[in-house]
Amino acid sequence: MTAEDAERIGADVEAARAALYARLPGRPTLFLVAGSGLSGLADLLEDAVRVPFADVPGIPEPAVAGHPGAFVFGRLERVPALVQLGRLHLYEGHAPELVAVPARVAAALGVRAAILTNAAGAIHPLLEPGDLLLIDDHINLMWGNPLLGRALPGEERFPDMSEPYDRGLQALAMAAALELQIPLKRGTYAAVAGPSYETPAEIRMLRRLGADAVGMSTVPEVLAARARGVPALAISLLTNRAAGLSPGPLSHEEVLEAGRRAEQRLGRLIRQIARRIAERGGEPAAAR
Repeated sequence: MTAEDAERIGADVEAARAALYARLPGRPTLFLVAGSGLSGLADLLEDAVRVPFADVPGIPEPAVAGHPGAFVFGRLERVPALVQLGRLHLYEGHAPELVAVPARVAAALGVRAAILTNAAGAIHPLLEPGDLLLIDDHINLMWGNPLLGRALPGEERFPDMSEPYDRGLQALAMAAALELQIPLKRGTYAAVAGPSYETPAEIRMLRRLGADAVGMSTVPEVLAARARGVPALAISLLTNRAAGLSPGPLSHEEVLEAGRRAEQRLGRLIRQIARRIAERGGEPAAAR
């Protein structure tokens, strides 16, 4: 970002924060991002209040099927939560710093943890479509970073990424999955820019680099959250086998349908994670 870009993004974040602050009946402590086909996660909230992106300055509406474009505030197992329905993506032509604006706004509103979900393609041979994958680490191949350029106020210039996904939150997620008897696998997520799906040769390269799954989101938000000191947890729904491993052509409709089939299972898991956060007085870091 140039100095002018940093000033613009900073102004967008503050304008969006002020608009949501005025519309929401409370302050969120948990931020939840619903990935492709997973917009029904907002139905988990009690006493929900919905604010469309169109009513929030500085945040354009998504142009991708399965991404409605709204914030929903409510209580999730007694934890005040803000759900982002619909992502902005690099492949829509947005700059990385704009893609990360919603996460920055959530941090400015005072959230103390972020749970991000996404749809991804399975690379590791032991992963199957329909699996839930707890992201342990990521490989950023999006050729962009929302932290480039002048640091925004409140953001660390050189955030440590030796633990991009919070170990305490991961422990909560694994315990919740065990209690519910929901299989939850673990692995490394490769983030690419898209919008074209990867070639078989690219998937072979990603596997050699150590990737277990591949998708087109999540990393910009995690980078922004970590720069603002917000611990993050991310879960991928594996909707298909990646190119060269799948029996047929890949399609976005397949991704959305897989999301709809797994939404209830993922929702149960997230609700249980929130319940465990509530048991700790709403403070996710207490699990560390």
